[in-house]
Amino acid sequence: MATFISVPLKKSSEVDLVKPLSKFVTATYPTGEDQGEYLRAVEELNKLRKNALGRPLDKHESSLEILLRYYDQLCAVEPKFPFSENQLCLTFTWKDAFDKGSLFGGSVKLALASLGYEKTCVLFNAAALASQIAADQNLDNDEGLKAAAKYYQLASGAFGHIKDTVLSALSREPTMDISPETVGTLSIIMLAQAQEVFFLKATSDKMKDAVIAKLANQAADFYGDAFKQCQYKDNLPKEVLPVLAAKHCIMQANAELHQSALAKQKKRFGEEIARLQHAAELVKTVASRYDEYVSVKDLTDKINRALTAAKKDNDFIYHDRVPEVKDLEHIGKAALVKATTITPPLSQKFTDLFEKMVPMAVQQSMSIYNQRKADTVNRLLGTMREATNLCNGVLASLNLPAALEDLSGDSIPQSIAEKSRSIVQQGGLQSIEQLIKDLPELLTRNREILDESLKMLDDEETTDNELRTKFNQRWNRTPSADLYKPLRAEGANFRNILDKAVQADQVVKDRYNTHCDMIALLCKPENELNAAIPSANPIKTLQGSEVVNVLRSQLAQLDAMKKERETLEGEIKAVTFDMSVVFLTALAQDGAINEEQLSVSQIDQLYGAYNQRVQASLSTQEALFLSPQSSQTSHQEFSSLKQSNTEANQREEVLKKLASAHDSYVEISSNLREGTKFYNDLTEILLKFQNKCSDIVFARKTERDELLKYVLQQPPARPQPPERPPPPSFTPQAASTPPTNTPLTGPPTSNPPPVAPPSQAQGPPYPTYQGYPGCVFIKSGREGGGV
Repeated sequence: MATFISVPLKKSSEVDLVKPLSKFVTATYPTGEDQGEYLRAVEELNKLRKNALGRPLDKHESSLEILLRYYDQLCAVEPKFPFSENQLCLTFTWKDAFDKGSLFGGSVKLALASLGYEKTCVLFNAAALASQIAADQNLDNDEGLKAAAKYYQLASGAFGHIKDTVLSALSREPTMDISPETVGTLSIIMLAQAQEVFFLKATSDKMKDAVIAKLANQAADFYGDAFKQCQYKDNLPKEVLPVLAAKHCIMQANAELHQSALAKQKKRFGEEIARLQHAAELVKTVASRYDEYVSVKDLTDKINRALTAAKKDNDFIYHDRVPEVKDLEHIGKAALVKATTITPPLSQKFTDLFEKMVPMAVQQSMSIYNQRKADTVNRLLGTMREATNLCNGVLASLNLPAALEDLSGDSIPQSIAEKSRSIVQQGGLQSIEQLIKDLPELLTRNREILDESLKMLDDEETTDNELRTKFNQRWNRTPSADLYKPLRAEGANFRNILDKAVQADQVVKDRYNTHCDMIALLCKPENELNAAIPSANPIKTLQGSEVVNVLRSQLAQLDAMKKERETLEGEIKAVTFDMSVVFLTALAQDGAINEEQLSVSQIDQLYGAYNQRVQASLSTQEALFLSPQSSQTSHQEFSSLKQSNTEANQREEVLKKLASAHDSYVEISSNLREGTKFYNDLTEILLKFQNKCSDIVFARKTERDELLKYVLQQPPARPQPPERPPPPSFTPQAASTPPTNTPLTGPPTSNPPPVAPPSQAQGPPYPTYQGYPGCVFIKSGREGGGV
């Protein structure tokens, strides 16, 4: 009978995907239609996981479709959420598929905060289920043969994909069922079984003996490779190796049988007998050593009948010399199978639940681009504001325009009166003092959030260190100190930001204290303000002079320049561009995003013209202040014409201080409002940081409890949990056609016999057989490899 190997499914613990993913969505995306759609998608993803892993699956294509759809969704969602131990932390726990537990403890399992681990285990289950579906097919009809070949090749490709990716997907040593050695061996076994199915199909279709011989010989070669893989590993059960050795012999015997028929057609009767004799020896070895696992009665009878007839004909008629087996021409090989390439989507009905959500690579690039854009905007606006402040400072030092408006010498200049009204409208001293009073409260709140966040990390890390000291190497998880390094660096950066903010606050307070008296004077009623300004002798003789007219013209140009800057600032702030389209296109075309190159190029296009306008405005200001016909030169001429006396000088000095106090009030108010906004914005950021710390600490506590439970369940005689604990063995069962694929339980009644080395005619013998701990399912079907 033909024995096919299938693999059991891994079992997973329940995981709540809704809470952490929903928290990320609400924290990352603004309230609106997209956020609602993403939250509904999170619910659907959670349901999909429960359907794929939370219940027993039938050996049917529909069940495999559910697993593949969940795997495809994991692949699609991976680049769109920051899954990691120190960001979006989701811990997945899976049991070893080949471990059935022990008297002293539970099954071997591994819990990791890694979506790559979840993907690997889901793909393993897809491969295992595919192997079970294939082994459950009725191989007496074409439909069953085609389905079996398809699913074995899918299983081979899936196991092979895990072999290539598991170490990079996991941050720790995997359980033995998904180790590269195990899945690599399973991949070869599945490929060999797929080739055997093709051999059965060719036999059923009565194809030419030459073709069937090559197919059988290739299957024998695959089984030989699988046999070699198993010999030096300790993670597959003892029963697998003799089955593979038997299959190697059976397929080789089938190849010899059909090649003998080809020799008979070519009237090479001696070769026919030699090949049949070799085939008889091979099946005899199988019958004597592996009859517990594989029955070759029908194949043996067929070979013996053919051998008896060939010998009789040759003895009485042909008298052809029978060559030695070693002198026979090697049989060709024809591989019709290939491991299925694992390229998502694998499901025929896959639809990405998060189709509209951009990948994290794009989100990260957008974040950096937005920062570059903000830096560019701040640089342009800062340059203009700095120039405007310099202009205002120079004008205040020259007492302009108040000096031109104060030709009477005894009334409040219009510009000073306007400045006074402006301060009063903005809330005066009370407004600034309230803002200054609020800053310490906002600062304290931010410090408390930061301190509480870091304390959570400290407490969990202390517990982790204590348990690591207590259990030594058995406490085999990533140390909290290593895991929290990025979060601690982030926390240190926040603390540094707060320290600098405190210094900036003090600078603003000092400036306020310097100008407080003059600001208070500007807040007084007009009559009190006028009384506080010293009077001076009138200088009406300057009223119509040319120098006054020139100064007024220059001041008008400066006012026009300031208004133009206000307009320009609004235009710069209003610039928008959807850079995500550029990044998505680059990611689709190149598989990666060169953020710096794309961002710098786009920002140059968006702000290049504005930068030129800013520079032109600076040049205009420079010309108005530094040229021979500048306002400063005109002011010197104006001052020389004024009568110089003590009263006039005192009045001018007070007017200068009032003008400077107004400018300081505007700047201080702006700084305080920016500071208040800064602290409020930082509060939101720190709350997100606190959530990150809370999430990872919760995940670490969950992982700690699982690991602690496992460590405490280990027997005293085994102070360290073995890296590859041996699971119980089982006895394979045979089944009639159509075959069934049921789990096999219970220890074998006797040790399997030693595995015979392959025939010398096909190469050197394999090394002596060594058994393995582990567990697979053995499924029995047609006899004699289908012959």
